[in-house]
Amino acid sequence: MGIDEYGGGQGPHPDVLVVTTNDVPGYEVRQVIGEVFGLTVRSRHLGSQIGAGLKSMIGGELKGLTKTLVQTRNQAMERLVEQAKARGANAVLMFRFDVTEAADVGTEVCAYGTAVVIGPRA
Repeated sequence: MGIDEYGGGQGPHPDVLVVTTNDVPGYEVRQVIGEVFGLTVRSRHLGSQIGAGLKSMIGGELKGLTKTLVQTRNQAMERLVEQAKARGANAVLMFRFDVTEAADVGTEVCAYGTAVVIGPRA
């Protein structure tokens, strides 16, 4: 699995395993810390808005907006992991994203889940 008894996962967040599932096969939840989240709000860039408007008339992927959304989601996830680590977690279960419009000026992205301490099943 790539996570030792007290942390040390693999991937972009080696200290905190982040999964969308309720549990991790072969591991047990030893402590539930609680909800953690990472939030960011991004304003729309005028150039990408104009480009998106033109592109939407002829069809196709809005690559500039896609890139911005990926960066925004990554930033929200980084903040979630930082919060989980600060609270002593080595895993986040039930990880999700929520994306909403923020007062017609940008996009709010919230990454959230349940921070826990997991260890190998006895």
